[in-house]
This record gives sequence, structure tokens and C-alpha cells, in this order.
Amino acid sequence: MSDQPVAAPSGINPLAGKPAPADVLIDPDKLRAEYYARRPDMGDPAQRVSFGTSGHRGSAARGSFNEFHVLAITQAICEYRRKEAIGGPLYIAKDTHALSEPALRSALEVLVANGVPTMVDKDWGYTPTPVLSHAILTHNRAGHTPRADGIVITPSHNPPEDGGFKYNPPHGGPADTAVTHWIEERANALLGGALRGVARMPWEEARRAPTVHPHDYVDSYVADLGAVIDMGSIRSAQLKIGVDPLGGAGVGYWRPIAERYGLELEVVNDVVDPTFRFMPLDWDGKIRMDCSSPYAMARLIGLRDRFDIAFANDTDADRHGIVTRTAGLMPPNHYLAAAIGYLFAHRGRWRADAAVGKTVVSSAIIDRVAAKLGRRLYEVPVGFKWFVSGLLEGSLGFGGEESAGASFLRQDGAIWTTDKDGIILNLLAAEITARTGRDPSQLYRELTQELGAPDFERIDTPASKEEKAALLKLAPADIHTPRLAGDAIEQMLVNAPGNGAAIGGLKVVTANGWFAARPSGTEDIYKLYAESFRGREHLQRIQTEARALITTALGAALAAKR
Repeated sequence: MSDQPVAAPSGINPLAGKPAPADVLIDPDKLRAEYYARRPDMGDPAQRVSFGTSGHRGSAARGSFNEFHVLAITQAICEYRRKEAIGGPLYIAKDTHALSEPALRSALEVLVANGVPTMVDKDWGYTPTPVLSHAILTHNRAGHTPRADGIVITPSHNPPEDGGFKYNPPHGGPADTAVTHWIEERANALLGGALRGVARMPWEEARRAPTVHPHDYVDSYVADLGAVIDMGSIRSAQLKIGVDPLGGAGVGYWRPIAERYGLELEVVNDVVDPTFRFMPLDWDGKIRMDCSSPYAMARLIGLRDRFDIAFANDTDADRHGIVTRTAGLMPPNHYLAAAIGYLFAHRGRWRADAAVGKTVVSSAIIDRVAAKLGRRLYEVPVGFKWFVSGLLEGSLGFGGEESAGASFLRQDGAIWTTDKDGIILNLLAAEITARTGRDPSQLYRELTQELGAPDFERIDTPASKEEKAALLKLAPADIHTPRLAGDAIEQMLVNAPGNGAAIGGLKVVTANGWFAARPSGTEDIYKLYAESFRGREHLQRIQTEARALITTALGAALAAKR
């Protein structure tokens, strides 16, 4: 009855969950020097601008996230804004990765030169992704014209050497594929032209420009939390709460939250260090601020007996990690199911037809919880962008991903954020504990006693570029069997049931389990997700048969091309 950590073919590194040795720590100064000195090789696809599900990511040391990339992307965003008549303020956020500060400077040099009014943190501090989404929506919901949008500078939970850059349009959430494709194409054209067409102002002039405005991100977000979370119940219950920001952008938010709402809350680590030397190593021996990993979360898990509820966020605070006294770190699927079960029973002002949003690779326990609640299930491809419109209009009460990212509506049914918000998911765990007298792990166990207990696992398997391309084109007709692990196959999906969009792979479903295979956009692997409601042995049987089916189908597809 547990999600398992992502397992590589070579297994778990023996140092996983242990303190990082000195030889794995980055040299931040050297990395920043590479950011400014290295020029991308446009003949190498890995060094071109490429927007995945969460913007452009890469490392200065690999030539995939450097000053030229940021200058080109920012100019492309400025041109996109003009094309779409987006003339309001652009809110900008950065996290604590070593490359985020230089990227902020590069972006601001271009934004100012293009005359874009830009809202920066009043103390030039760190800003979580959900706080930026909240700021955009607050401006636009107030009826201000023209519309606002935003940039988030973060590679999320990625290792310390990485940088990331993403665009949030006026709807406040991740840009959709059409928008990111336009920005990507224009940015690469600018790179190919040696940045001809990029307007730029020197940093010292840019930071003092009249179009740069200080914004109190902390107060505006913290003061509004009572609209989405029952903060009074948490205060009245006098819960002992532990928080680990994992050295990320949420570090400056938890004490103001505790002070404003009178919470007994302890920040167990408030250190910001771009090497992230305080992080236990993840499953593969890398430093990764993944709050859903039992290895990266080993320190907070070890403190669980000190608190009624404890939680963490990744580096830009769009993901949540819930640690309960009764069960330790909750697998993301477990918490999503418990959160959905609780919210739809305790948010009486939400629309009666508000649906439950999940991705195709999230646990089927969510399907069963939605059916128990009498709520429509809205199942979409991987990527939070697919939940944006539903959250905006209130037709979705909740949208969540198996990778520990989710958001939900305000208590009155209005929009809160259209990007993942790990802060409110953490506070919801405290609300659940306060109002029910049971922590979310206990709620999840109650659900599984009634609805069945699934076993879930994701495995990464090596795959060539040709195999990944073939996997994207697989169709139900390529699977030549009516059964999976002893059960009749009920569905074979290449499009998501909720919105009909391509899932970027294949999902096969039976009454007691399922698997989904998707190629990675950044690595030469494919991801195999599988789940069983008949126990661990049945899960392993699903995995074995799924890999055999995929190998056969890919072999046939590649042979047909030759």
C-alpha cells in the first residue's frame, strides 16, 4: 500500500539519504562564470532553447542555460507581449539556485530596454512560483487594465547546477504549448542571429529604471491565505508544526505565516546556500530538492515525532511533501487522494459540479475517491497547464499531479492560483489534522479500507532517441493482446479522457491495475508508471508484461521504418 521511489535500472545509490560529501558540491562562482562566458552551440540540439512541461531548463556548465539563452527568451517574451497586447506589469520571481540571480539580472536588462513595467520583490528576495501566480491573478481579477503576466526563474527541484526560466501568461498559470512554441522559435532565431534584435540596458541602469517597481510579494500572499485555508482551526488546535523549506524560495514566508495567524510553527532549517550542502542525497546520489523523495526528505522524516504534522517544499515551493507522525513521508498519490476526499467534503461553497482534476499517470485511487464523492473526474496529460482553464472558471475544484504538485479553489469557490501551490497543500495538511483529529495518513488509510489499497511505482528504462520517437507514435493497434496481468484490458489510451489531448505515450487500463509509458523529454529513457489494486506481486507482473509489450511494439515500429 505504498508508492515506491523512482528506481533507475542500476538501483538505489548507497549514499542515498545521507549527507552530501564535498566532492558532489558545486562551485557556485565557477558556475556563474560559465553562465556569462559560455556561448551556446546552435548545432547542438541540447544547447538550443527548449520549453518542456516547465519552461527552459539546463546548466551553464553544459551550455544549455547561459546568459545568451536568458537574453533571447526574455526578448521573445517582450515581443510576444506586444503581439498579444499585454501591456500591464510583468511580475518576476526567482528561486535560490545559483543561476537564478544572474538570470534575473539578464532578464531585467532586456525587460527595461523594452519598456516593460516590471514588479520585483521589494527586498530583491526570493519568490515562490505560486506567489507569482497569485500576484498575476490578484492584479487581473481586480479589473486592472492592461493585463499582467509573469516570469519565474527556477529549475524547480533540479540539482544545484541547473537553471530554469518559464513564462506565465495573464491567466497566471504555465503557458500552453502554442505560447511556448512561439517563444521558443523566436528565441532560437535570436540566438542564431547572435542576439541581433535583443534590446538591452546595463544592469546598474536597469535596476534603477522607473519601470522597475518594488512589490510586497510576502505580505500580499500571506495576508490572503485565510481565503483558501481555515487558518483559525489550525490556530485553535495548537498543533505543533514543522517546516523545512529545503533551502528554497519559501524560506522567507513561513515565519510571517506563523506570526500573522498565531501558529506554533518551527522552521527546522532556514539556511540558503546555493550548494545545498545540507540536503541528503537523492536516490541516485545527486542533490535534488525533491520533497516527494524519502531520501531527500530523510532529515525531516527523522524529526517527525517532534511534530503533529510536518512538511516541506521544493525550491520554488510549487510542490509539497507531507510528513505525518503516524506514517512518515506520504507518497504524493496518497496525499492527493486524502486531500481530495477532505476538500470536497468540507468546501460547501464550491460549485456542485466542480470536478476532480488528475493526470493520466496519477493513482486510480483518485478515480475511486471521485466516484465516492459523486464528482466528475477530469483526466488530462502530464502538465499543470491542462488544469488552468478549469480552475479559472471554477469547474475544477482541485487539480493535482502524481509528482506532488496541486492547487485548489478558495473557500468561496473562486480562483486561488493557476499554478501548483505547495504552500497551501502543506497548510491543508494542518487544517485536515486540526479539523478531523486525524492526520492525512490516517484519512488515506480509511479511504483504502473502503476503496482498495493500490501499489504504485515509476521505473525509468533506457531508450534511444529512435525508440522514444516510436513510443510517441504507438497506438492501441500496436498492442496485440487482450489481457494484462491476468485481467481483461478495458482501455488503451493515447489521448486523455478528460480533454482528448495526446498523452505523449500509451496507457493500458484493467479493472485492477494499469500502466502508462511516456518518453522523457530531456533524457534517453522512457518512464513506465504502473499500479495494481491486487498487491505488490501483481504490480510486478504488470510491469514485466508492460515492458515486454512495449519492447515488442517498439521493435516492430522500428523494423517497419527500415
